[in-house]
Amino acid sequence: MINFDNSATSFPKPEAVRAAADSAFTRFGGNPGRGGHRLSLLTSERIFAVRERAAQMFGAQTENVIFTPNCTASLNFAIKGIMQHGGHIIISAFEHNSVLRPVYALYRSQKVTFSVARIYDDDDMTVEGIRRLIRSDTKCVCCMTASNVTGKIMPYKKIAQLCRLHGLCFISDAAQAAGSIDLKMSDGFNFLCMAGHKALYGPSGTGLLISDGEYELSTIIEGGNGSSSELAEQNGPLPERLESGTLNTPGILGLGEGLDFVRQKGTARLRSYEEELCKAFEQEAGGIDGIRFYSCKNRVPIVSFNIGDIPSQVVSAKLSEKGYALRGGLHCSALAHRSLGTLSQGTVRFSPGAFNNIKQVRGLVAALRGGV
Repeated sequence: MINFDNSATSFPKPEAVRAAADSAFTRFGGNPGRGGHRLSLLTSERIFAVRERAAQMFGAQTENVIFTPNCTASLNFAIKGIMQHGGHIIISAFEHNSVLRPVYALYRSQKVTFSVARIYDDDDMTVEGIRRLIRSDTKCVCCMTASNVTGKIMPYKKIAQLCRLHGLCFISDAAQAAGSIDLKMSDGFNFLCMAGHKALYGPSGTGLLISDGEYELSTIIEGGNGSSSELAEQNGPLPERLESGTLNTPGILGLGEGLDFVRQKGTARLRSYEEELCKAFEQEAGGIDGIRFYSCKNRVPIVSFNIGDIPSQVVSAKLSEKGYALRGGLHCSALAHRSLGTLSQGTVRFSPGAFNNIKQVRGLVAALRGGV
């Protein structure tokens, strides 16, 4: 099975990722931060080393790197941590359900109101649209760094400047961007949320929440974190305050090697290689009868398409039978598909990774030409 669904989860992984995850079962099996014995301390050191690598990659303070189970958890921590006591939040019209649903849950509880900002081809129009939605009770803007449907890179630096000008918290979903774009907290993010298992090439069950330290989040999960155990109240500094419960040692150690893989290859080089595969796919599949692309110029390596009026899930199912993994449907992003006019059909998403090649792309095109 050839995986062209790397936007969901990159596969295969670098060999070093598997080996590092295995080491949690053979060498580093202690519970990090839970005890002063040697096994716990050795594991804690390994976890801390990964935290340092993430901090270096994204230009953060080490203590402001929080490990989470996935990007969805990171977004829930950030959004609910900022908004659970009320106010107004602005989200974009391309947001994943990992943003829409926690915001809507807060809205249903009558604590929060929200507005949805349209995304334009013109970045300045997008920023101006967000500006027009700012109210006296607005606390936060949440806009993804890059779309998981079209790959469009949002004007995140300009949005960050707007937020600073108006004293607003800026949260960004970097699930599709981290590993493809050289993101830094100095770009203006207050909270950067990301998945470890996509373009960072870590294992599933890993995510990162990175703070610039300006805002303190209210906790939404409380429990044991290895410190201040005599207190009933969850308190203390980051990262422990937001890392209740035992950490995913195999996943985090694997993620560390994924970060190293991206650093050694270089985000620009990885993105350029994958973008060439996207362009080759668009060029060679462009002559297929009825094919329609939903593309943009400034993007991470994602191509969404449809063939005539065939349901996208049917196309992806047929391709699966021929040995190619692509995702059809709404990609958990109904807002984006509503904006694109594809809510009823969805799209088929082609998203190559570092281990794909041009021969595989041409095989996929031949499969499409053979009929779906």
